[in-house]
Amino acid sequence: MAAVSTWEAEGSDEDDEALAARASLDPDALAALYRRHVDAVHRFCERRLGNRQAAEDATSAVFMKAIRGLPTFHPGLGTFRAWLFGIAHRTVIDAYRTSRPSAPIEAAGGVADPSPAASPEAVALRAESAREVRALLQRLPDAQRAVVELRLAGLSGPEIAGVLGKSAGSVKLVQFRAYGRLRALLAAGDDSEDSHAP
Repeated sequence: MAAVSTWEAEGSDEDDEALAARASLDPDALAALYRRHVDAVHRFCERRLGNRQAAEDATSAVFMKAIRGLPTFHPGLGTFRAWLFGIAHRTVIDAYRTSRPSAPIEAAGGVADPSPAASPEAVALRAESAREVRALLQRLPDAQRAVVELRLAGLSGPEIAGVLGKSAGSVKLVQFRAYGRLRALLAAGDDSEDSHAP
């Protein structure tokens, strides 16, 4: 029978805040926090940056900053997840500021298919959908885009408020306006497609 880690035996039901309190002394608690949040943080970074490698780099940076900053986390100020996504939000902004294209577009021809089990059609449809979502989000004002992207990452309204330093009511209003703008953009896209039909 395989050995069971301390986290699996005792801490799997612990909430994030309790794990964060133990994480500076207990590597299992730190590992549990990482496992719980790494996928969501990576998806958030990839959605914002539009590049898998940049998202991986940003995700690593987020968790390194979180590890260094654990002593500054206080549950009374919000959830661990909101605190972590606050770090992710700032990391993505920093990545935008420092990023420069590193390879010509022609280099993309040699990139291997990341999902060989999926059909080329399925991969193309997923990529097209992701591009369409990114394009729509890019057409939103920065404040609206930030709220929608954090919502897509799974954060609640109060958590988003904590990440962005806004009130929960303000986040609700921005989200409402963002969804209205997205509906208008989608309707305008449907109308333009209809006008091109024979």
